[in-house]
Amino acid sequence: MEEASLLWLLFLTSLLSCTTNQASLTVSPSSSQMFEDEFVSLSCEEDDSSAGWTVWRNTSGHIRHQCGELGKWGRSAGSSCNISDVDSVDSGVYWCESREGATSNTINITVTGGSVVLQSPVLPVMEGHDVTLTCRRRTPPSNPTADFYKDGSLIRTEPTGHMTIHHVSRSDEGLYKCLSSSDGESPSSWISVTEKPTTTAPPTSAASAPPTSAASAPPTSAALPPDSSSYHLVFGLLRHLVVFCPYCISTVLMVSLYRHRPTGNEQPVSMAMTPPTQAEEGLDDGYDDVITAVTTEHHF
Repeated sequence: MEEASLLWLLFLTSLLSCTTNQASLTVSPSSSQMFEDEFVSLSCEEDDSSAGWTVWRNTSGHIRHQCGELGKWGRSAGSSCNISDVDSVDSGVYWCESREGATSNTINITVTGGSVVLQSPVLPVMEGHDVTLTCRRRTPPSNPTADFYKDGSLIRTEPTGHMTIHHVSRSDEGLYKCLSSSDGESPSSWISVTEKPTTTAPPTSAASAPPTSAASAPPTSAALPPDSSSYHLVFGLLRHLVVFCPYCISTVLMVSLYRHRPTGNEQPVSMAMTPPTQAEEGLDDGYDDVITAVTTEHHF
């Protein structure tokens, strides 16, 4: 029994640690695309620093490495990782991982040696929010006139190099890129859209209206609504009594029967009658003579 309780406690502890100690990976600058030789910082925003969150990645060569491991990439600073001069080989999937093996969200980073990149959100966009895409050049002017594409189809042309999508929905999810007539096109980036959490509107109260003079008086005890919690308490008490009383009565009866059952150590009571002795027979004859004499005296 003690072992089962201990296992159950360990299970609850591990479950709570998995659900409460989470981390989120962020990147600065906040863009999924960047030019070579730029500085990039990745951080694990964590709830519990004792979990030991570190930054990991899986590059195009399908090599899984921790930040700062054997000096292969990045410089680790606690739960952060800094890359001074990114290269095209740094393109890949990045995430945070704890000592226990828990993982965070993933971020796709593309490093290009080209002349144009598309600045787009690295994290999913919530439905109903606005999102702005920027077509950025390596050399000034940094924001040229650009054409924006979604899934290979032209959306529109923006002379400022910025395109804002208002009140995004799931239909806006897809693969985006931009094209500059003078510098070429950017790599493509996937933009995800998450559903907006449903919220229940608070019920409107009729008491919000200004009270009249008649209603301004404090209610009497008869006008007060009944306390529903008392009804639930009484109902719960009656339900427990109905359920547990038969068990209590049957238990008492079983204990009573067990205590009064005959055992092999008790001597049986004999019901046999012994014959009367001569003295007892003499007393019986004398008693009969007295009764006969008394009866004779009352006969006139």
